[in-house]
Amino acid sequence: MMRGNNTQRRDNRQDREPKEFEEKVVQINRVSKKTKGGNQSGFSALVVVGNKKGKVGVGLGKAKDVASAVQKGVKKAKRKMLDIPMDGTTIPFAINMKLGAAHILLKPAPPGSGIIAGGAVRAVVDAAGIRDISSKIKGTSNQASNVYATLEALRQIRDIVANKGIVLKSAEQVEREEKEALKRQFEKEHPKEVSPVQTEQKVEQKKKPEVKKEQKVEPKPKVEPKAEPKTAPKTEVKEKDNAKA
Repeated sequence: MMRGNNTQRRDNRQDREPKEFEEKVVQINRVSKKTKGGNQSGFSALVVVGNKKGKVGVGLGKAKDVASAVQKGVKKAKRKMLDIPMDGTTIPFAINMKLGAAHILLKPAPPGSGIIAGGAVRAVVDAAGIRDISSKIKGTSNQASNVYATLEALRQIRDIVANKGIVLKSAEQVEREEKEALKRQFEKEHPKEVSPVQTEQKVEQKKKPEVKKEQKVEPKPKVEPKAEPKTAPKTEVKEKDNAKA
């Protein structure tokens, strides 16, 4: 009984821990194999794995049940992870890829456009962490073929960037530049007005209660009255002598 409880606790801990990679099952097919004993039926699962930070992989797993087929596909995808260079939130340039019957066109999109892509292409692009991209499927509608064609297109983008030494910007740098451009545009259009960021700061300052400091009043020094100078009494002796003379 104790062993069963311990295994349940371990499973619960694993479920609580955040997953490093995101898994997406693109396609599940029923397959059969001829043997001496007869036909053996099973399942194949095409899985896309990515960390949404520039890494993505694709794997095809086969097993007798769906769950184990998906697990095998995830393991194979993690072994073949691909680092994808991104220019901010999109790809650096457009690319046209033909792989067998699949024909796919990938184009960069401005920030805020989102992922404009079909199911198979969207699964690969979203798992890689590309937020803004435009795509078009020109060839077959087979999901497996389109998944492999999308992955090959991203691999070619990586090789071209590495060979030509193209310098790319991260998503954080692009966001900073956009904020600075909006601020400059607002200041040009409204030179006298205050930007919305400054108004928010002023409102927050007004909300904070101001603490008044008590001012100490120093006592004024006492001013003593000045003493008047003493004058000697005038002598009228000389005037009397002059009058007698």
